[in-house]
Amino acid sequence: MAEYQKHLYMIVFPINALVASQLEPDKFGEHYTMRSAKHAAGKVIFAEIDINYRDPYFDIDLFLEQTVPHSDGQPKKTKFISSYNVLEHVSLDAIQKLFLVTANGKVLPLKPSEYTAQNEPGLIRLFQEIQPLENLVGSTKDQREFGKFITTGHKSKGAPKIMFTQIDFNIERFLEVNRNKDIYQIDLPGVNAYHFYDCITELQRKPDKLIKTISLGSLLREISYKFIRHGFWFAAGDELKFFPMPTNNELENEYFYWWKYVR
Repeated sequence: MAEYQKHLYMIVFPINALVASQLEPDKFGEHYTMRSAKHAAGKVIFAEIDINYRDPYFDIDLFLEQTVPHSDGQPKKTKFISSYNVLEHVSLDAIQKLFLVTANGKVLPLKPSEYTAQNEPGLIRLFQEIQPLENLVGSTKDQREFGKFITTGHKSKGAPKIMFTQIDFNIERFLEVNRNKDIYQIDLPGVNAYHFYDCITELQRKPDKLIKTISLGSLLREISYKFIRHGFWFAAGDELKFFPMPTNNELENEYFYWWKYVR
């Protein structure tokens, strides 16, 4: 019988689950989007977790022991370990790689990197919370400040750990196009243009207002990966783990097999 390496995967979108598998990342992404009845349609984002990571919250060893090939020799594709409060119990140090999966199962690997950007202070950014929250948020905080604030200073709308991304959207152009119009338009699915306008102008008018919740629910279900700006962050207080998106040149030359399927 064939020998298969065991993996720990943490799905972060559209659900949060810790899964054991004998599939390599590209095959796991393809299976979960194309072959599994557990997921109907759409993109999937998951991370590979250090196989040696342990936390008392999870029965990892028990489920790894059960992650064995089927009687016909086929690898065990998924063995769910936990489907609740997963990110909260995973150390950021244990997150090794992040994988973005298209709706047709193409997988893009992202490696962690230090976030060294010098950000313009006071600039309004759009942050899409991914796990365990799913709010679309406007904020004058940069990525470092936002991650720390949500995980330490905002108990009413925060969480002990969070994964988020920044949405690439031209706010100034939106304000200019809709200024003095009766009917507002916005190129963000499911977002109320009038509420968006009010949130952004309030952030502009009130320097002490640092965060405004624009909408509930995730834009990731509808928008393309092309809307992702910079990459993805995991935050827990002062800890920040960043997974940068490849440059357009890298996407077109090194990852074209993935990029051509992104819609």
